[in-house]
Amino acid sequence: MFDATAIVWYGAICGAVAALAPSLGGRNRRILVGVIVGIVAATLLPGVRGALGL
Repeated sequence: MFDATAIVWYGAICGAVAALAPSLGGRNRRILVGVIVGIVAATLLPGVRGALGL
């Protein structure tokens, strides 16, 4: 069984990063931004799920 909330959440976050990636500079900078966004998203997900009652 999989967690649909996590899949949708990370899909939205990764989609946003991908949409902005060309404007973020070189590959190393995009990787760093992706890592930071992933950490922030993983940190916020439990609070978002709690607020939505999921």
